[in-house]
Amino acid sequence: MAVAHSRAALVTALALLPFTLLGCGLGGADEKAAEQPGRAPAEEAGTKARERVQAYLDAMIAKDVAAGRSQLCAPAQGSFDSAATGPNGDFADHFTVTEAAITDVRPGAAGQEVSTSVTVTVGTREATRPLLFTVTRSGADWCVAGEAPGGHTPEPSVTP
Repeated sequence: MAVAHSRAALVTALALLPFTLLGCGLGGADEKAAEQPGRAPAEEAGTKARERVQAYLDAMIAKDVAAGRSQLCAPAQGSFDSAATGPNGDFADHFTVTEAAITDVRPGAAGQEVSTSVTVTVGTREATRPLLFTVTRSGADWCVAGEAPGGHTPEPSVTP
């Protein structure tokens, strides 16, 4: 009788094992990651960051303040409104952005860090400067959280 009872307990334990593993995070991990809005695969994060910064750079070239503002996270929009068209703002009237390119995208401490090279013309003078944008996830969407002078040198490509 004890052998029959042990066998029944073993069969029951084995039958419940897959459900136990699902609760521990083994199996179904992709579904759980998709349900967590604050987490995204690295590839998606890099792609979304690149898209947001490219849209911002395009807005700078077109001098479309509203399009530039729409790429920013809500907390950054207040300071953007007062500075964007000022003497040193990204959308100032006295200069023209003639070229802007993304040079590197990588994860950083506060989100994705997108390095760019922006060429600005004022009269006959032209200057190219690096800018570093930080892009984060805000709910289900991505936005530019910050902009600072500088950037990263592109990482060398690895060839086998």
